[in-house]
Amino acid sequence: MSVTVIRLCAVARWEPNGRLRLREAALELYAERGYEGTTAAEIAERAGLTERTFFRHFGDKREVLFEGEAALQDLLVATVNGSDASEPRAALAQGLQAMAVSLAPRRDALRRREAIIAAHPELRERELIKLASLSAALADALQARGLDPATARLAGEVSIALFRVAFERWIADANEQELTEHVGDALGQLALFA
Repeated sequence: MSVTVIRLCAVARWEPNGRLRLREAALELYAERGYEGTTAAEIAERAGLTERTFFRHFGDKREVLFEGEAALQDLLVATVNGSDASEPRAALAQGLQAMAVSLAPRRDALRRREAIIAAHPELRERELIKLASLSAALADALQARGLDPATARLAGEVSIALFRVAFERWIADANEQELTEHVGDALGQLALFA
C-alpha cells in the first residue's frame, strides 16, 4: 500500500489597507534611512507586500509623500464652488476650513512627512508645485464666482500662503490646537491688514 503525502505550503494571507501600510512603511524607512537611501522594494518588504503591489499604488517613492493632493484640490474647489456665501472671502474661508478638517486626522503622519520634505530640496520643490496647483485651481474657482482674473489670482495665492502658514503652525503646535483653529487665527490676522 502506498501513501501519498501532500504538503501544504503557507500562502501569505491577503491583508487589507495595502496603501496605508505602504505609506506607513515609507515614512518609517525615510526617517530611518533617509529618502534617498530607501527603495520601493524596501518599502514593499517592510509593509509585507511585493514591489509590484507598491507600483500598483504609487508611481514612485516620491508619490507616497504627495498622495491625495488631487483629492485635496477637488475638495477645496468643490467647497468654494458650492458655497452659498455671497462674498468670495467667506467662500474662501469655507474652502480652507474644509481642507483643514480633511487633514486633521493625519497630524502625526503629516508631521513626519514635513520633516522628510524639509530635508530634501527636490521634495520641497515638489511641495511648491503642489501649492501652486492649489492656488491656480482656487483662482479658477474664484473667477467662476465672478472675480476678475487678477483679483482671483491674488486671492488664490494669498489664501494658499495663509493655509501653509496655519499648517506649519499646526505641525509645530505642542498644545495640539486644531488645524481649523490655526486657519481661523490666520484668517483673523489677515483681516487686520484689510
